Amino acid sequence: MKKYGYHLVTFLICFYYCSICLGQNIVLRQSNESGVYKTGEKARVTLFASDAVKDSLSVKIIKNYNNSQTTLQKIKFQGDTLVVFDEVLKGPTTVIFDVRSRNDYASIGLIVDPEKYTPGTTYPKDLKSYWKAQRKELRALPMQVKSTTVSIDEKDYQCFDVEINCTGPKPVRGYLAKPISAKPKSLPIVLNLHAAGVKGSWCRCEPWSIMPYAKMGNGTLCFDLNAHGMLNGQPEEYYAGLEVGELKDYYQIGLESKEDIYYRGMYLRIMRTLDYLCSLPEWDGKRIVVVGESQGGGQALAAAGLDERVTVAVATVPAMCDWGGSLVGRRGGWSQLFELPYDKAKMLATLPYFDTAHLLKGCKATIVAEVGLIDFTCPSSSIYAAVNQSKGKKIFYPVPYRAHHVEQPSYQKIWEETVYAPKIGFMNDYLK
Repeated sequence: MKKYGYHLVTFLICFYYCSICLGQNIVLRQSNESGVYKTGEKARVTLFASDAVKDSLSVKIIKNYNNSQTTLQKIKFQGDTLVVFDEVLKGPTTVIFDVRSRNDYASIGLIVDPEKYTPGTTYPKDLKSYWKAQRKELRALPMQVKSTTVSIDEKDYQCFDVEINCTGPKPVRGYLAKPISAKPKSLPIVLNLHAAGVKGSWCRCEPWSIMPYAKMGNGTLCFDLNAHGMLNGQPEEYYAGLEVGELKDYYQIGLESKEDIYYRGMYLRIMRTLDYLCSLPEWDGKRIVVVGESQGGGQALAAAGLDERVTVAVATVPAMCDWGGSLVGRRGGWSQLFELPYDKAKMLATLPYFDTAHLLKGCKATIVAEVGLIDFTCPSSSIYAAVNQSKGKKIFYPVPYRAHHVEQPSYQKIWEETVYAPKIGFMNDYLK
């Protein structure tokens, strides 16, 4: 895979399986534990079950995240092992294995020829000019910044509640943290972007949530960006009201119009934030890291595609990748927009301008992408289809046992040691 400029991070986890079996009555193993295969390679998936599993098992095999390509069988398990799949693979394709009893389950996935995935929609010829015009309008608006000091329990750092005007329907709102004694041109930028939702703790800006990033390396200019332009630090009822009111199903807003689509405002706020951060005297003029998970990961990829100053995007199970996958026989990325009941022709004339699978075309930033090989929210094929379009260095962490979250408890420690820790280590090293 070197010919494609890939840096595929693989990890053998056989060492851990004895401990897994002790805490899990059903275990699936595959012949290539990385979960990444090439056309012509054989994959064997074996089921292990303890004596505690006495009832029948449901074995589901799902190809391309597609229900029409799913097989389901019921088996009465006898013995302690069973080969559930033994085939020579042809790609690009994905296969997910899901085994369940009355009280237990196990699931793993694989992907074949991931470097061959391409977007399910056509790249708009005027995409660059569209975003150039958006940026020109944005920068023509004189920047107005409101900044209020926020008290934090960090003697060497300061934090600010920041609001910046924007051409989108909402202003930029978020928190900025930085070392108090930072000298001019001494700090890299870290932009933290949030997962989907409105009122949850994971999708709201908080000063405490950015301090780990602000302390990375020798300190950073860290901005925690509110995806929706909501006010920061409000009572719970404020966010609950937005979730059932103005921001209800926000991802469906304006899908038939480039001017009305919700993602336009979201991306403009990212662009405005980066312009603001790059104007600060402490920025070293070189390094910008954008980081996020799910919707935040999609925003990180969009930022890398829209702003050539971004040098690294760290995207964990990113959304907004290859919405058009739904049109070519596989599942598109969150929020599966082409599966919604809107005018498909108008959506085809709109969505590609905001799909990271097209925004990343020609991008030179380093991309670090964690991919869940059993993730139905942000399918592995959608992520590869998007990131494949970039031209910079790619570091993939394909995780065979990961759904949108690490849901199988037996794998939590493995994930922390072989995926999470290396990603954080990469960021720390880069930001020194």
